[in-house]
Amino acid sequence: MQRFFGTAGQLILTSHGSSRTNMARFIFITGGVVSSLGKGLASAALGALLQARGYSVRLRKLDPYLNVDPGTMSPFEHGEVFVTDDGAETDLDLGHYERFTGVAARKTDSVSSGRIYSNVLEKERRGDYLGKTIQVIPHVTNEIKDFIAIGEDEVDFMLCEIGGTVGDIEGLPFFEAIRQFSQDKPRGQCIFMHLTLLPYIKASGELKTKPTQHSVKELRSIGLAPDILVCRSEGPIPKKEREKLALFCNVRPDSVIAAQDLSTIYDAPLAYHKEGLDQAVLDAFQISPAPKPDLAKWEDVSDRIHNAEGEVKVAIVGKYTQLEDAYKSIAEALTHGGMANRVKVKVEWVDAEVFDTEDAAPHLEGFHAILVPGGFGERGTEGKIKAAQYAREHKVPYLGICLGMQMAVIEAARNAAGIAEAGSEEFDHEAGKRRFEPVVYHLKEWVQGNHKVERKVGDDKGGTMRLGAYNAVLAEGSKVAEVYGGTQIEERHRHRYEVDIKYREKLEKAGLNFSGMSPDGRLPEIVEWSDHPWFIGVQYHPELKSKPFDPHPLFRDFVRAAKDSSRLV
Repeated sequence: MQRFFGTAGQLILTSHGSSRTNMARFIFITGGVVSSLGKGLASAALGALLQARGYSVRLRKLDPYLNVDPGTMSPFEHGEVFVTDDGAETDLDLGHYERFTGVAARKTDSVSSGRIYSNVLEKERRGDYLGKTIQVIPHVTNEIKDFIAIGEDEVDFMLCEIGGTVGDIEGLPFFEAIRQFSQDKPRGQCIFMHLTLLPYIKASGELKTKPTQHSVKELRSIGLAPDILVCRSEGPIPKKEREKLALFCNVRPDSVIAAQDLSTIYDAPLAYHKEGLDQAVLDAFQISPAPKPDLAKWEDVSDRIHNAEGEVKVAIVGKYTQLEDAYKSIAEALTHGGMANRVKVKVEWVDAEVFDTEDAAPHLEGFHAILVPGGFGERGTEGKIKAAQYAREHKVPYLGICLGMQMAVIEAARNAAGIAEAGSEEFDHEAGKRRFEPVVYHLKEWVQGNHKVERKVGDDKGGTMRLGAYNAVLAEGSKVAEVYGGTQIEERHRHRYEVDIKYREKLEKAGLNFSGMSPDGRLPEIVEWSDHPWFIGVQYHPELKSKPFDPHPLFRDFVRAAKDSSRLV
């Protein structure tokens, strides 16, 4: 029997078998004082807590930057690009949303100012506005409101995170849009959660509330009043400071939520529940009596992290190692693999450029496994090739992802298959000046669904890759078929270059098996060494689908192999 609460909070029973409300309630999450406080994590944890009470949720990110999407942004600028099944390049916060709720993100869950303005201008060019003067209000704000409302009849709660901080000039249209949106909806259907910082001044021994007061004042000046305050702090918030915040920010004392620093992000749902965040949200919507939460899943997650029975060391050999957010999903997927094996995964970031021209051994000795992630451009590629060679020759477990697979193939071609000039079209643009074997080439066409997609080298960079979920067929008896427990898989892609199938025979004679292919047999998806304990390269990004309560099979088995390797050291 399905149960849900009506607009007045009454319990309504239906027969669909899951919790649903008659219309979605909206929670808008904003930030103040400083950026990078963890709005995405707070949103994801709240979504998980609402799920634990039997509700369905969807989370959205509204980013104020003018890029159409983060697809062409440097990882040093914005961290990783998270890719959805339907081929959207989105903000890394959508990775948090998926990992905590298990709800697959869609194109309609991420939008930027650039996309909004682009849509408005396209409509203006088509004449959709019938010659009217186009303005931020109402045309831009209406476009934002239309985006927010997509799929509102599908879930109980829609959580919308606004990027940046209150006061940012580029964020003003979004703040105005959610103000209008809350007025358009029936009373009590929208609430606002504001995340701020409570700095601790060590010299005076005081926790300062003034920055939060000013942030709320700024928010109120544009017509928004927070219902809930989530305050980042190094420690607990004393009763006196809670009461002061409640008084000056016009919220209830029990709606002042402490967000203390945690040893792991996966403690966030339990920590926020202990602080009463989910209850404060339900109280703000006047939902009573509230369903009791089932937190067994998150208690198990916490137990596996805090009660590990060993440790393995994994080297991530990449080119964006100065900013760990560039490989956020990979780091989290390794943590998930560790949880599945009851071990702690100690990740060390190794800059591939360091041994571009040096021996890799001194930099990689002592690791129980090596992972080479994706990336773009030539910088650091020779170091990645040497990392693959080291792992192959020393029988160290190796996982190559996207470019990491391509570098492993080039290494195999050069050092095992006798193709001394093997390289990639991505780097060797002036191949005519010397002998060159393009083992990896620019993909010019592929099949997506029921139609053919064509791309040229000179096309725009944004959104022109092979993006989103594609099927693959695994070879019977292969290592990956054993890992997945089957021969049919679907994984997310983000790349422009592919391993050329014409080199398959030479490479397989050398021992590198093409164990996963696209359904039409034209595109290599997975390679593995037949004489190696665990050496797998994949063209797709398995880390994007891993979750703490459902680790991706490749990461689970990769960490298991690392664990076995540690016993041999």
